[in-house]
Amino acid sequence: MNLEQKVEEMRDEIIGSTQEIIRLKSVKDSPKDEMPFGQDIHECFMHALNLSEKVGFKTKNIDNYGGHAEFGDGEEVVGVLVHLDVVPEGDNWTYPPYGGEIHDGKIYGRGTIDDKGPAVSALYAMKAIKESGLKLNKKIRIIFGLDEESGWDSLKYYLTKENAPDVAFTPDADFPAIHGEKGILIFDITKRFKKNYKDNGIKVLKIKGGNRPNMVPDYCEAHLISDSSIKEKLEAYKENNKIKLEIEEKEDTIIIKSYGVSAHGSLPEKGENAVSQLILFLNSLNLAEGDASDFIKLYSEKIGMEYYGESIGCGFKDDPSGNLIFNAGVIDLDEKGVKLTVNIRYPVTYTHTEVIEGMEKELKDTGFDIVVLENMDPIYLPKEHEVIQKLMKVYREFTGDDSEPITIGGGTYARSMENAVAFGPLFPGQPELAHQKDEYIEIEDLIKITKIYANALYELAK
Repeated sequence: MNLEQKVEEMRDEIIGSTQEIIRLKSVKDSPKDEMPFGQDIHECFMHALNLSEKVGFKTKNIDNYGGHAEFGDGEEVVGVLVHLDVVPEGDNWTYPPYGGEIHDGKIYGRGTIDDKGPAVSALYAMKAIKESGLKLNKKIRIIFGLDEESGWDSLKYYLTKENAPDVAFTPDADFPAIHGEKGILIFDITKRFKKNYKDNGIKVLKIKGGNRPNMVPDYCEAHLISDSSIKEKLEAYKENNKIKLEIEEKEDTIIIKSYGVSAHGSLPEKGENAVSQLILFLNSLNLAEGDASDFIKLYSEKIGMEYYGESIGCGFKDDPSGNLIFNAGVIDLDEKGVKLTVNIRYPVTYTHTEVIEGMEKELKDTGFDIVVLENMDPIYLPKEHEVIQKLMKVYREFTGDDSEPITIGGGTYARSMENAVAFGPLFPGQPELAHQKDEYIEIEDLIKITKIYANALYELAK
């Protein structure tokens, strides 16, 4: 019996297991009682280990920081790197974000495509190989990470206790095989406010919006003080710019609410940045002079609605990976100061130092500082690399697509070790739904990627 037939036999199990794990909210939270990433993620991790044992694999829990399930013999290990944590769900879902509901042949929910659906797919791909009786020369191991969306402490800790696989792929990006990932730089643009308002213009008390640096913010609000109504200006601006703004005028303050569209931080053009929308509107008003209005002007001139960082001095690009990607993800401004958290994906032939130096040149003498929070260097494997060649062979045979390997702006677990790449689950031309409302996976795609992963794992482990 071939692997495709085995997967078809498990179709109902795969669908049901995906629904079950989607129903477990697993957003990172504060540590609690030996649960380093919070109780919700811990419960999802326990569920994954229990499911792995149920389908016939040996499991190992590494101090609740992560773990793995494996089978097979041999000294070498073929790894599948998955993560069980998800980004916050955001608002305005058509179906419950943790319902795992099926509508029109799709399973809806946070994590269906990033990365719980593919994790379940990889687990059942392993099961298909195990039950087929095919001879392997290597172990196959699925590694469960628990905070891929923020910090990677889980996998870092795991790799202090366990050796990295000899080769690996992560089902957490796109098809075909991905031979390069841009560098990821996360930083704050900050300033402590000292300058008092100088005139009777509109005063900005507060701006707050965004959930994570690697998400396009879908909501932001500003609190203002104004001597007169600004409702007419808002309505005119909203109409001219085709954006969603709402106003709530109270006796002592005016609240402006900006609604955008969430998207993955590596693909800001797929979303609508609620922070940028709001700040550009504020910049059109008669603001009182001061530090807050200086920031709003700076943001409007140096960031605006740009995706590639041109005006702030980091509009770099190269042939292998294209443009630098700039996402203003979270803002927190009050009368004491401002902190804008930005996520940048920079081309594979550049360094984070070059990116920072470019921005610092543009921000010179403005009083704004760049505080680096995290950097992940780019990864790049030649197309001729053995892992790339084997994965491409399986992909081309299964799909008939002769596309070449690609590079991406997303950051995956592939950059945590040598000889690892991202491989699926999104097929060329499909919409990018990770980190967006109404995230879903097509049931037929879930089954299809399980078949591809089964064949790919066998190709790497035989």
